[in-house]
Amino acid sequence: MGASNNRDPALPLLGRRERVLLAAIAAALGLLLFQLRGGLHPQAPLEQMARRSLELPVALANGRPTILEFYADWCEVCRTMAPAMEAIETEHRGAVDLVLLNVDNPRWSPEIERYGVNGIPQLEFFDKDGQVVGRSLGGRSQLELETIATALIDGTPLPDLAGIGTVSRLEETISPLAGPRSHG
Repeated sequence: MGASNNRDPALPLLGRRERVLLAAIAAALGLLLFQLRGGLHPQAPLEQMARRSLELPVALANGRPTILEFYADWCEVCRTMAPAMEAIETEHRGAVDLVLLNVDNPRWSPEIERYGVNGIPQLEFFDKDGQVVGRSLGGRSQLELETIATALIDGTPLPDLAGIGTVSRLEETISPLAGPRSHG
């Protein structure tokens, strides 16, 4: 018999060097996945910020403006906006309060109803006296959040950005029988 192209099945497919390289790549990918999933702290960044935030009544009474975010851990836009919210929290610590409330937590049902949450992320903006001065629906960039935080801290009008509006208050004098089509 001449030279054979058949390999002995008892011999390994890869050499020692290739096996070590594959093991190193697998370990690096495993470590990367571990880090992406939160490492030893598997809480979502939003949940971590929510745990650090003040209770809403405390934030509204402490003389600082407040940004209230209604969020959910499964909300992709909320998760995308989280690093910008963390940057605002870090940069303006002591000047503006961030309060995060998870819409999936039944504890926050009264607040969800009170602020008419019907989409997330929903941001409510309060002045230093705890009065609502505006609302934002949808995601915000870090620059937009910075502009909003600065306006709240300075006590100036909120920036004119799409999806941001002031919140109007109904006057007590409106007849309880008045409907959206009545004129008096």
